[in-house]
Order: sequence, then C-alpha cells, then structure tokens
Amino acid sequence: MARGKSKAVATEVDPGRKGAGRKEAERQRSALRQMLVTSGSSFTRQRGAVFDYLSRVDHHPTADEVYIAVKQELPKISLATVYKNLEALVACGAASKLTYGDSAARYEIRTDHHYHSRCLKCGRITDVAPTAGEQLLKLLNAPSGFKVEDYRIELLGHCEQCG
Repeated sequence: MARGKSKAVATEVDPGRKGAGRKEAERQRSALRQMLVTSGSSFTRQRGAVFDYLSRVDHHPTADEVYIAVKQELPKISLATVYKNLEALVACGAASKLTYGDSAARYEIRTDHHYHSRCLKCGRITDVAPTAGEQLLKLLNAPSGFKVEDYRIELLGHCEQCG
C-alpha cells in the first residue's frame, strides 16, 4: 500500500468529497494536475477519467472494475491504459493501492492514514476510522534496529450481508 509520500497531500485530495460541486471538482483537478507534475507525470484525459471514477465510488474497485466503468466514458481506453493510469495516480500520491496476497489489487482515492475491514466470504473492503492506530503501534515491539516506515491494520471477518 503506497502511503509514504501521500500523507503530505491527503488534505489536497479530500476523501470526503463525493458529490462535490463543480468548484470543488475543479479544485480537485487542479490538485491532481499539480501532484502529477510534481511526480514527473502529466495530466491526461484518461488519468482524469480514472481519478474521477475513483472519487465517485464508495468501494475499493479492482483495475478491471475501473476499466469497465471508465470504458463507458472513454470507449477506446484499454485495460493496460487503466493499469498504467492507476499506477501513475498511486505514484503521485493521489490514490492508494491495497494489495492482499489472495486477491486482486484494489484502489481507492483516500490517501489519509486509515484502516480496512475485509470480509472473508465476499471480499468486500470497508474503511475503518483510525482512532487508536498510533497508540497500537507503540504497543507492538518491532525487531531491534527495525525502522517502521508505515503500517496498516486490517480487520478480517464477515460483513453484515455474509454474517
């Protein structure tokens, strides 16, 4: 999960902006352009469409799900282009990539430090507020000489629908 450099820009790309007005959308696009340029990438129509989709959804889609949705807006876009654009968004800190050993990577627009719960039956991933993460980290004993750069907490169980 790429979080290192995204923490500094988490306030620029606001995770709570779903349904934002036109002015807010323009501000988000401007912030995205700046983040891309700073990381050595450029803003493209395809990147904008992928970013817009991620900002509209309330779940953590796979690249295939992003591709299917964005293809409705940009019929000529390829799956490879979607993957490249998702990685560019992650690299510049505008999105996060969630990787789990047993399933496809998932993406989200939230770049602030937060946690997830994952249903073991259906795979649904839900955001969990980071109420005590820093205190929990202090309770763990990292190996001697190990410098913690980042951490993540994932709750595993069954969602309400899978009970």
